[in-house]
Amino acid sequence: MNAVEIQNVTKTFGAVTAVDDLSLAVPKGSIYGFIGPNGSGKTTTLRMIMNIFYPDRGTIQVLGGDAARAHSDRIGYLPEERGLYKNMKVRDVLQFYGELRSGRSVNDAVDRWLDRLDLKDWANKKVETLSKGMSQKVQFIATVVTEPELVILDEPFTGLDPVNTDILHKAVLELRDAGATVIFSTHNMADAEQMCDFIFMIFKGRKVLDGTLESIQNKYGRDTIRVQIEDGRRALEGLPGVDSVRDFGRLQELHTTRACDPQKTLTALMSRTRVEKFEIAKPSLHDIFVRIAGPEANEMTQNLEAESGA
Repeated sequence: MNAVEIQNVTKTFGAVTAVDDLSLAVPKGSIYGFIGPNGSGKTTTLRMIMNIFYPDRGTIQVLGGDAARAHSDRIGYLPEERGLYKNMKVRDVLQFYGELRSGRSVNDAVDRWLDRLDLKDWANKKVETLSKGMSQKVQFIATVVTEPELVILDEPFTGLDPVNTDILHKAVLELRDAGATVIFSTHNMADAEQMCDFIFMIFKGRKVLDGTLESIQNKYGRDTIRVQIEDGRRALEGLPGVDSVRDFGRLQELHTTRACDPQKTLTALMSRTRVEKFEIAKPSLHDIFVRIAGPEANEMTQNLEAESGA
């Protein structure tokens, strides 16, 4: 069964089409990642699932029923814009949010989550005294303290240091393992690669990717070579069979042409410099994202549109 089903949904704001004829199914018990550039329609889609925005056309089913009738205590939502009552104490604000949504005491759950996210010593401090990372963890607790079946997180890891990012990563995985469905949006492709059972990419309001990481990578083939070489990027200039290079400093990622023979590329590279690492790989999600939404992709799209209009 699916936790969320979106069928042919379109949402416009004036002359802007934010979401264009989108269909999507989110399986129950999965972690589903939403990726896409700023302004692509991610947050609009999440807000339609939450019934904050209404679609102009199409239907949205949430937890087996119409989105408008989904019970709020069955859904937890962490919006992109954070908001807590700054003059309340941490434990008090979490109890307030939990009881407001569920109509029952959540005191024990609040204490468990404060302990789980290393905030126990801050339980009786005012929210205004917390750091940004701590506040973000408190808002995460407010989202999940009622044990919702569906958890929707809009950019949950933005601005967190590596330690707190790892803590929230583990918490999200534990929610999935306990049976919850988790949808989260992110600009960090590593988060999506490492955590998500399924990945959905929206670009200019339209779905361009949807599936497992493996199926998405298979669609783009094995046209990537990762190298670590002694002389760095300058040794890669004009290398046969390579049409672009992404430089990560100590590591370079080569995008190869269809006719490229990796063995010939390796031979040519060894004639120029010492090769410490040479790996034929599937393209990373970051690479695929850039191919779809980067400047080169936009330039190619504009050229095709110009040619078709000529």
